Amino acid sequence: MASATLPPHTAVYAPYTLIDKSRQGVLRSEVDQVANMVGLTDIEMARTLSMSDRNLHRLKPQERLSRDTSERLLLLTNLLRHGLDVFDDDAETLADWLRSPIRELNSQSPLQLLDTTTGFGLVDDVLGRIEHGIVG
Repeated sequence: MASATLPPHTAVYAPYTLIDKSRQGVLRSEVDQVANMVGLTDIEMARTLSMSDRNLHRLKPQERLSRDTSERLLLLTNLLRHGLDVFDDDAETLADWLRSPIRELNSQSPLQLLDTTTGFGLVDDVLGRIEHGIVG
C-alpha cells in the first residue's frame, strides 16, 4: 500500500483485517519487506516476532508464519507506518528513534519493548504524543 494514499494516523491494517490476516498467516517474505521499511536487522525482527533469528532464517519465503507471529508482524507494520507518518517518512530518523532509550519508556528503546504486545501499545502511545506535540 502506498504511503501517499494513507491519511495521517491511519493504520495499514484495521483491527478486524489484522485479525483475519493473522489467522490466515502472513508469508515469510513479508518479514523482509517490513524490515526494509526502516532497515531493521534480522536479529531485531526475530526478537520482535518472538523467535530466534535461526528459526526466522529457516523459513522459506512462501511459508506462512504462525498466527501469533503474523499478528506481531502486522502490529509492527502498523507501528512503523505510524512512525513514518510522525517522522515525515524519514526512515533513518525513525530507525534511530526505535533504537534510542526513551525516558517515557522507562529508559528503554522502543525496539526493546516490542517483544510484548503491551510494548507495542506503549510505543504507539509515545508516537501519538510526539505526533500531537506532547513532550513527556
